[in-house]
Amino acid sequence: MTLIQELMNQAAVGGLLHTEHIKRFSPSEIREAIQTLVATEQMDLAYALGDAGMSIHPHSEDMLAINGLLALMQQNWSLSVELLDELMQIQGVNTQAFTYVMMVRALRCNLEPVRAAHVCGQALKKYPGQIELVAEGLLLEDFMTSAVLETHSEQ
Repeated sequence: MTLIQELMNQAAVGGLLHTEHIKRFSPSEIREAIQTLVATEQMDLAYALGDAGMSIHPHSEDMLAINGLLALMQQNWSLSVELLDELMQIQGVNTQAFTYVMMVRALRCNLEPVRAAHVCGQALKKYPGQIELVAEGLLLEDFMTSAVLETHSEQ
């Protein structure tokens, strides 16, 4: 039985999401189930499954990535930064372009434009043609330019 089937069976009988039901599934199976829940707009269940997955597999790349994305969706910028930072430490030189994009967005939204620009610069060296990174870099340039102009006009 897949994790989604297990969750639907639990929901059908009015059962709650219990960690012991989830423990037998791998981090990638939990991530895939969360993706399915998000795609079918079952957000509360997706968030609950994300929390359960993190409690079972706290340092799993799959759990860090999907929970970082869920935190972005909830606009919990600081949690997203924390999760994605750990993910990037684990992945090291193998950090994917999408992870960089999520991290730059989380940092920008968390009002850390200098750090966001630094991470974006690192990412663009590794993925120079990645359109979302280029767009994030342009947004950060505009933000920084506006901040500098605003500071000078106040003086």
